[in-house]
Amino acid sequence: MADLAFILIGALLVNNFVLAQFLGLCPFIGASGQYDTAAAMGLATAFVLTLSAAASYLVYHTVLAPLGLEYLKIIAFIVVIAGMVQLTELYLKSTSPLLHQVLGIYLPLITSNCAVLGVALLALQHELSFGQTIVFAIGAALGFTLVMVIFAAIRERVVHALVPVAFQGAPITLITAGILSLAFMGFAGLAD
Repeated sequence: MADLAFILIGALLVNNFVLAQFLGLCPFIGASGQYDTAAAMGLATAFVLTLSAAASYLVYHTVLAPLGLEYLKIIAFIVVIAGMVQLTELYLKSTSPLLHQVLGIYLPLITSNCAVLGVALLALQHELSFGQTIVFAIGAALGFTLVMVIFAAIRERVVHALVPVAFQGAPITLITAGILSLAFMGFAGLAD
């Protein structure tokens, strides 16, 4: 049980996929302009990330490894992720058209979000069991969502702040991301 807690905290805070491993930066910067959009994007990515990690584990251990096709794991995982994104998009389109419209182009971009593929590959690399893979994916998903929501809230406040002209736009966004990354480095002591 303690192992699962360490895996969850590690993926959530210590080795956050966005701020420590720099995976998933496209939606982090692109969909974090508004709090509502960032929260929705974070939750949609969390859903896809968790299901994709579980499905990728099953595909690898039940199909690829027994047949000696381990070298096809990246292609297989991308197909699994694309399928999960399509299912999520269809579900959101039928249950919440407004949310589907708000997410716009960012929803299909989850397919190419390297954090989603990274979780599946890192779980395989660390030789995690199925249960550990699920906990790892949940931690990574919660960490991604947490960072998206925090960054969006900060960006909404920065819009109303007196920022020098030279720092407006992309510079202040990147400076803010850097400071947030430094703040999350404080959790590195939890790993000891």
